Amino acid sequence: MGYTNIISEEDNSITTITINRPNKLNALNKETINELHGAFKEADLDKNTKVIIVTGSGEKAFVAGADISEFANYSIEEGKILAANGQELLFNFIENLSTPVIAAINGFALGGGLELAMACHFRVASDNAKMGLPEVSLGVIPGYGGTQRLPQLIGKGRAMELIMTAGMVDANRALSYGLVNHITTLDELLPFCEKIAGKITRNSSVAISAAIRAINANFKDGVDGFNTEIQEFGNCFGSDDFAEGTSAFLEKRKADFPGE
Repeated sequence: MGYTNIISEEDNSITTITINRPNKLNALNKETINELHGAFKEADLDKNTKVIIVTGSGEKAFVAGADISEFANYSIEEGKILAANGQELLFNFIENLSTPVIAAINGFALGGGLELAMACHFRVASDNAKMGLPEVSLGVIPGYGGTQRLPQLIGKGRAMELIMTAGMVDANRALSYGLVNHITTLDELLPFCEKIAGKITRNSSVAISAAIRAINANFKDGVDGFNTEIQEFGNCFGSDDFAEGTSAFLEKRKADFPGE
């Protein structure tokens, strides 16, 4: 599938999706959000793809925010629709994807950019990265899940301060907060993410998808995460991956998971 604002490439079971609007610091507009949805959906359905990495083009920004010019004159109702559609189409979609997604944060991840990174399953940042949710400086709040995911990741008090001050944290502070898992140099960012992705690809994609669902269940209202874990654990026993994994263990050989 051809895209205008993003590049999607698959190699060695890893699909790398690059947001490619360098002149706009990779800001998210409606077209880009729609293209990202299509690329993530396509990669998730691709049996060759075991891990997805999302990053931004250039050296300055992962995603420097949403394209404010698109919604500066929106009404109350239009604002609600914008947030609801964006969350469903991209941010919640990524969080619940069955294929693991790593955010490779190269530079600024602000507003919708940080919300995109937080929707991913985990994050790695370059040492020049800066992250924040500056929406209140524009008279609005984060609308793509930022007020929900940031407290889950760094705690309520820190999230309150970061959102209320419209401030930014650097990569080291983000690491100490638990907002990112690792820091690398800019040059090493993608190779480092690919190394982690390579470790993931050696494991059962069926079990990994089940683990994503079980972990996410703990953060959903009205859902018993422990019960979800029990159900997903049991379901694994009916998979070809479980048969292969246990056989390989007992036969003292490396597993070759079919992904089914």
